[in-house]
Amino acid sequence: MKRQHIADIVPAGLVLVLAVMACNIPGLASPQQAAGPTGTEPDAPPAAASAEAAPSLTAVPTVQHVTTPGEPGSGRTVYDVESQSTAPERRAPYGDSYDINRLERPFTQDMIYVPNLDIYSYKVSSDATWWYVQIELMGNNANDPLQINYGVELDRDHDGFGDLLALAHPPYQPTWDTSAVQLFEDTNHNTGGLSGEKSDAPIETDGYDALRFSGGVGDSDPDMAWARAGGNGIQFAFKKSWSGVVFMLGVFADAGLKDPKQLDYVDRFTEPQAGSPVKDKQYYPLGDLYLVDNVCREAFGFDPSGFEPQLCPRDEPAPQPRKTPTCVEPPNGCPRDYYWSPETCECVLFI
Repeated sequence: MKRQHIADIVPAGLVLVLAVMACNIPGLASPQQAAGPTGTEPDAPPAAASAEAAPSLTAVPTVQHVTTPGEPGSGRTVYDVESQSTAPERRAPYGDSYDINRLERPFTQDMIYVPNLDIYSYKVSSDATWWYVQIELMGNNANDPLQINYGVELDRDHDGFGDLLALAHPPYQPTWDTSAVQLFEDTNHNTGGLSGEKSDAPIETDGYDALRFSGGVGDSDPDMAWARAGGNGIQFAFKKSWSGVVFMLGVFADAGLKDPKQLDYVDRFTEPQAGSPVKDKQYYPLGDLYLVDNVCREAFGFDPSGFEPQLCPRDEPAPQPRKTPTCVEPPNGCPRDYYWSPETCECVLFI
């Protein structure tokens, strides 16, 4: 009786072992397992899934440079109004004339002063190949947290309408670099709206509508324009083959609209909309146009008549050279209601 009981059990055990082995032998999976859950295709092998998820590698384009700028030389210097002296009073002293496209607005909309937007002067020099433009700031950090753009405008027929624009955007390197620079052109003569100087707002135009150079990658001449941080501000170098040698030239700093297609900004907003940084003006404080500073245009390669739109005044005395600050602004700027003073190397509370 005992031997009979064991014999009954053995066949059942063999069936169970064979069933387990069948599940692990390739090609012998049950129909339900082969079809996957709810009749779908079986999952892909782990190796295939890993290969499919691996990111594709794209080659980073490099620029092969042939010609590099040298060092700027002595040249003509143009000075601008500075707002640091009146910044504690949340105002510009003067120098903002909306009817002639002169903007002195190195302030946020609530009149917080930004010294790295405030242009002290610009100097223009040249050699056989290059024009050099050095923009000196009241601050000393072109790589401001506000991500400031700096620009050089050229008016080749000196009628007040900008024809060419060299625009630099951060980050700025301490050595000559093309990746931060773009060159634009106005192909339909409307950067000044209807007039070359006055505000024609509100009007819709497309400003600098054609991009001619963008960092050198894919550009016909990868060496056309360069920029670098230095000289207490930002420096440009661009080829005479692009700009020519006869033009009016002006510069600007922009952390507001930052849109070449909307230049001139005075044609986008009426003066009541734009507001004013000058306290004794009717439209003080700033409205929709802020965080921008520009400088009058100087003539190069010709003798101006004195009536050219946006020409720098001939009767303004040059300010005394200021001391170059030896301190560095905090990386994240000053706390709210404070502004950075390069002269005292500290964050100063607004009055």
